[in-house]
Amino acid sequence: MSWGTELWDQFDSLDKHTQWGIDFLERYAKFVKERIEIEQNYAKQLRNLVKKYCPKRSSKDEEPRFTSCVAFFNILNELNDYAGQREVVAEEMAHRVYGELMRYAHDLKTERKMHLQEGRKAQQYLDMCWKQMDNSKKKFERECREAEKAQQSYERLDNDTNATKADVEKQLQEMDERRTIKLSECYRGFADSERKVIPIISKCLEGMILAAKSVDERRDSQMVVDSFKSGFEPPGDFPFEDYSQHIYRTISDGTISASKQESGKMDAKTTVGKAKGKLWLFGKKPKGPALEDFSHLPPEQRRKKLQQRIDELNRELQKESDQKDALNKMKDVYEKNPQMGDPGSLQPKLAETMNNIDRLRMEIHKNEAWLSEVEGKTGGRGDRRHSSDINHLVTQGRESPEGSYTDDANQEVRGPPQQHGHHNEFDDEFEDDDPLPAIGHCKAIYPFDGHNEGTLAMKEGEVLYIIEEDKGDGWTRARRQNGEEGYVPTSYIDVTLEKNSKGS
Repeated sequence: MSWGTELWDQFDSLDKHTQWGIDFLERYAKFVKERIEIEQNYAKQLRNLVKKYCPKRSSKDEEPRFTSCVAFFNILNELNDYAGQREVVAEEMAHRVYGELMRYAHDLKTERKMHLQEGRKAQQYLDMCWKQMDNSKKKFERECREAEKAQQSYERLDNDTNATKADVEKQLQEMDERRTIKLSECYRGFADSERKVIPIISKCLEGMILAAKSVDERRDSQMVVDSFKSGFEPPGDFPFEDYSQHIYRTISDGTISASKQESGKMDAKTTVGKAKGKLWLFGKKPKGPALEDFSHLPPEQRRKKLQQRIDELNRELQKESDQKDALNKMKDVYEKNPQMGDPGSLQPKLAETMNNIDRLRMEIHKNEAWLSEVEGKTGGRGDRRHSSDINHLVTQGRESPEGSYTDDANQEVRGPPQQHGHHNEFDDEFEDDDPLPAIGHCKAIYPFDGHNEGTLAMKEGEVLYIIEEDKGDGWTRARRQNGEEGYVPTSYIDVTLEKNSKGS
């Protein structure tokens, strides 16, 4: 079926139809363009989301250790790859579909314009033939032969005109059919663009599922135990005894309070201000540098730090030993082949390497001695432990007597107050002043050794006076009946304050 045969007289309708076909083609191209923009924006938002939740790692120490964190970072990586595939879809559509459609629409417009111009010329030629036929009819009566010739010419021209118009309509039909075929190809390309990345997207989703399955809660819990385990001995059971009556009697009849009342009845505000001015050393003392042997850490953490240092020193020692062997080999080569170099030039470097090896061996020996000391103490306390589980629970339930700690020595919370070079100066200052009044009493729930300076050793069940409350650092200042003062862990005592006391 041909347009030239069936639609020979519908030239204007065909003009509108072909224009509609080109408009529809451009509309579909606009749809593809908007879809490409959606894909690009979606990929950009996915990448911004991944970038927002990815960690900023400044050092190896901050790398994630928990499997839950590692799994989440793997999911972020897979999501980033998924965003890349959406960008591939957008690029494929832009290259194969949108660009091709725009070029093809431009070619169709040019071709249609040319065909329409030819059709209009044929129509003008047909109109001219009809006009000539009219003129021939008027002359029919005058010149019959001329009329016959004009009739013959008319028929000939009419047949030629119809043939030319049919050819134009056939060309228009062919153009529209090619447009329809092109749309069919673009429909397939639109679907193929996304079908190609479906396997990669499936792998990304499978990677996310594998990352989720790799979460190991027991491993994470064990890492928490290893990070915060202190190694301190858990306290044992203790009998309960009521010492309240004895303490009240001691406070009312003791020499401390009596002497305080008889010595001029000092104003309470003056005493408080004086006490605060003197006690700055035992309050929020600036944090000092970490000790070389890590004795400021709990036993378990100290053992781990020493073991890490020994491993690092062994690695450095191995590097220096390898360098020494390499220098010796190079020296032998120079001695056998003097033209390659001077053996004496290697002597300073060789001597420096030997000094480094000796220094590292001394450091390793010193740290191994500290480690043996820690392991010996830990082993002795381990004989008195009921089980590792009890130790873990008690350790997590109370603060360490040595002060709070973390794995990083630079982030440690200070322990009890330390006195160094100014010990005698402050002792003299406190000896000249009156002792602080007792604001309550306490009973030791657990024993405390009190090895550090400024602390007060106590036995389980021992009763002490409270002369200064805990200020949030985990330590309470206490005093024995013999006048000995110091700090004790707040979590190790049961505190009872006087009702009318205003505090130290």
